[in-house]
Amino acid sequence: MDTFTAIADPTRRSIMELLAANGQLSATDISSRYSISPQAISQHLKILRETRVVDVEKRAQQRIYRMNPDALLEVEEWAKRYRNLWSKRFEALDAVLKREKERLAADSAAGSAAKSIEGKDRNDDERV
Repeated sequence: MDTFTAIADPTRRSIMELLAANGQLSATDISSRYSISPQAISQHLKILRETRVVDVEKRAQQRIYRMNPDALLEVEEWAKRYRNLWSKRFEALDAVLKREKERLAADSAAGSAAKSIEGKDRNDDERV
């Protein structure tokens, strides 16, 4: 299982948020905050541990979990690539919209000038 699959699950993301907010917690502390069984939490923690999203330290009979910030670098790099891609697309769209706005303004100005000339031509015809 990869990091993306591990963090796709809402319960695992919630555990990650809990660890990020608290620094480190024992498996028992984590489990006590959820209505699902301790065995289910244990399975979620196992997946997070195997994908290195969390680190675990054994202290006597307890397992202490904390976030592994390096594990999320892969996710951050992936998101950065897509953010850059979308930024380039939005910049290209901005350029197209700017050109279109300038074209419409030029067409509008040309239309106003044509009406003005047309109005002068009528006035000249009336004088004759």
